[in-house]
Amino acid sequence: MTLFLITFLSLYGGMHLYALIRIERAFNPGRKALAILRCLMFLGTVAPFLVRMCEQSGLEWTTQILAWTGYTWMGFIFILISALLTLDMFRLVIFRINRKRGTAIPRFFQPRLSCEAALLFAVMASSYGFFEARAIRTEQVTIASSKLPSNIARIRIIQLSDVHLGLLIREERLRKVLRIVEQKSPDILVSTGDLLDGRLSRREGSSNYRIMAAMLAAVKAPSGKFAITGNHEFYAGLDQSLEVMKAAGFRVLRNEAVVLANGLVLSGSDDPAWKRMALPVPPGLAEHDLLRTLPSDRFRLHLKHRPDVEDQDQGLFDLQLSGHTHHGQIFPFYLLTKLQFPLCDGTSFLNNGSMIHVSRGTGTWGPPIRFLAPPEITVIDIVPATPTQPSSR
Repeated sequence: MTLFLITFLSLYGGMHLYALIRIERAFNPGRKALAILRCLMFLGTVAPFLVRMCEQSGLEWTTQILAWTGYTWMGFIFILISALLTLDMFRLVIFRINRKRGTAIPRFFQPRLSCEAALLFAVMASSYGFFEARAIRTEQVTIASSKLPSNIARIRIIQLSDVHLGLLIREERLRKVLRIVEQKSPDILVSTGDLLDGRLSRREGSSNYRIMAAMLAAVKAPSGKFAITGNHEFYAGLDQSLEVMKAAGFRVLRNEAVVLANGLVLSGSDDPAWKRMALPVPPGLAEHDLLRTLPSDRFRLHLKHRPDVEDQDQGLFDLQLSGHTHHGQIFPFYLLTKLQFPLCDGTSFLNNGSMIHVSRGTGTWGPPIRFLAPPEITVIDIVPATPTQPSSR
């Protein structure tokens, strides 16, 4: 926790310091305006900690106001810094070119105009991203397989991922999500981790907890509802998180598999966050050992929060459903996410007949903003392969 706090304050505080210096140099504010600006930057930096302190003190309305303000500001500052850095890199290139040529730097690249442009872009992009985060898209994936029983015409699976139920995503947003789920009439509903945000599960007695659990429990999925842990289930407190998911009607697969009546084999692995938190080893088999036990003559659906696939596991499942990446949530963070997780979003074909689909996520973490990364509910239809249609194997 100490290392996390140091890292967070260094990075997030550094962003605010950079923005402060750029704005100060661009506009040269007076002493009073500068003092106010510095106070605002300091409050922006410590806002996430103030949210946590107020929540632990039971100040619900204060926590809500601080959370919406502080996390919206976080999204804005991310976009502003990205814009400023991009323009400053261009300014550096233009400066060197013009110095060699002995010409003047174009007016647009002067500190004030470039800062004004970055601020305007950040305001517009944040406003757009606030509404994009609420415009949930339905992604359709259809897979033809020769492994379905002859009496099965279609198995429909709906994937939710990274919903992050908590301070910002609550009953109203969940109601919109579940309305879409019910319209699609799933046979199976799965949650591929981070159903909860790290704050909700500590509020076990709250009416919000009971209401949202009941809303999820009311969703009909004839062949079952299944979930796995994400990293936030561990951050929230594993026991509390499991209680929430079970109350919501999910069977939580912890390094185990289940054979369904429709012939599909469903397996799920715990998120490895437990390793960094020095928690006891989870129950069940290690992932590779688990996948090896799955019968190859049935369609094998594997749930895993992070979109990692070991070479030795390719061919041991037909389809893996993952999340975690949020598609970066706020561009250009997608580029950084892509470096860590090459299978960052969408459907990809792997070796030996395996496939993976990585959801962009249904909710948001931190800022209630998505920029060029719209939220997703995934509808996966598994249908019988025909002679003219390639099988998933």
